[in-house]
Amino acid sequence: MDFTESMGRLVPFLVVVGLLVGACTTATPPPDGDARAEPAPAPAGDEPIAVPPAEVRDFGQPPDIPSGPVDADVVDAVEIVFGSGLTTGIVGPDQRAALEEISATADPRLAWLIADLMRFVRDPATVEALADAAGELLALDLSGFGAWGEMTDHLIAWDVPAPPGYLGYKRNIFSRVVPQWSDLMVPGAVDWRLVSWGGVGIDDRPPGRTDDLCNCIPAADDPPVETASEAAWLSDDAVVFGVVVGGESRAYPRRIMEVREMVNDSLGGRDFAMPYCTLCGSAQVFLTDELPDPWQRPILRTSGLLSRSNKVMYDLHTNTVFDTFTGAAVAGPLAEAGVVLPQATVVTTTWGEWKAAHPDTTVLVEELALGRDFDFRNGRDADGPIFPIGDADDRLPLQADVVGVITDDGPVAFWVDGAKDRLRRGEPVEMGGVRLVEDGGGLRAFATDGAEIPAHQAFWFAWSQFHPGTALWVP
Repeated sequence: MDFTESMGRLVPFLVVVGLLVGACTTATPPPDGDARAEPAPAPAGDEPIAVPPAEVRDFGQPPDIPSGPVDADVVDAVEIVFGSGLTTGIVGPDQRAALEEISATADPRLAWLIADLMRFVRDPATVEALADAAGELLALDLSGFGAWGEMTDHLIAWDVPAPPGYLGYKRNIFSRVVPQWSDLMVPGAVDWRLVSWGGVGIDDRPPGRTDDLCNCIPAADDPPVETASEAAWLSDDAVVFGVVVGGESRAYPRRIMEVREMVNDSLGGRDFAMPYCTLCGSAQVFLTDELPDPWQRPILRTSGLLSRSNKVMYDLHTNTVFDTFTGAAVAGPLAEAGVVLPQATVVTTTWGEWKAAHPDTTVLVEELALGRDFDFRNGRDADGPIFPIGDADDRLPLQADVVGVITDDGPVAFWVDGAKDRLRRGEPVEMGGVRLVEDGGGLRAFATDGAEIPAHQAFWFAWSQFHPGTALWVP
């Protein structure tokens, strides 16, 4: 099977999985409720909960990494495998000979290109050829379809530089699968080494959509809502993301956000976008109505790409790529304009607790779930990140929940279970000039002068890798 055939098989694969898998694969629906939703208040006299231990992975020593350009004959081999020769198939004699020449260079930088190509290939013989070549470059024992994750984890952990001309070759590979990705893959402040395919296509539908007619994770624009009394379909123990903007409150059920992963909405006189990354356990609100002239309100969409297991979002109007964790435009016209979207607080809690604290809240309507009633987080993500992230901060388990804030002195994160345990005992939770309070079963952050600081919940691995050097609060 040549590479064209392999890609031909991949496109139908995208169509089949696009709306079923979020960023990757589905899980068996959990029983009613959510075992990870919120801890019960600690009975008086019980010992405070302890910080769980974290696992540490040793990636060993990286191989020697050269610098500077590669030899001209190696450039020719790279062109045959990843450039103009890509359409003729890697298992052909020319491509196989070129791949052997690449693997003999002892240049680990070239393994990034192998990883990019391997992510899309499904032909076993081609996968093995790529794995063998990457194994030689990285001095790793790589085999089978698991080789992609293993090699990419090592490349990230070792911070192996990209080879010369990397972005052009990567764009060539990715645009063969989804041509629209070519418009996003431009130079900027994004580290393209870390960007991989998340398992679905790009959401490039026109603004104003709530349907699911795409081979993508379908965002909801200006979604219909209802009052708390009208939402009889939503159980009190269902996890929701609560938002208060301009004195108005709204709940975004997680079962809807796991299907949509992006909402462009308005509340309290403000426009905003709300991405949710199932892989990172993170819902955020970015205000989108104060861009400098001449830029219009961005309509944010899911690109189908990931960066260290975090979704990559982009603006539909300008093809600007945004950092989904910081709100900074990192590639494209809005990046050149220096746009950074301000954030508002998102409270992760349960529907029962949220509506008790905010009886006037509205909530998204059930139809937005498109009939899909599942919960990724209790199944698929239970054993750690399912996409490569490289090395990790081991002060907490990878998927411990934290509430993070950005202060003038840097990022601060609070371990959620420990913070709630302390607050429910009547004890303060403070660090770095930040004080946490409970709101409707979730957590908000305030400065010492009483001003609210935008905060949101996320898995520790995600927060710490996008905010290295975070000051961490634990009991």
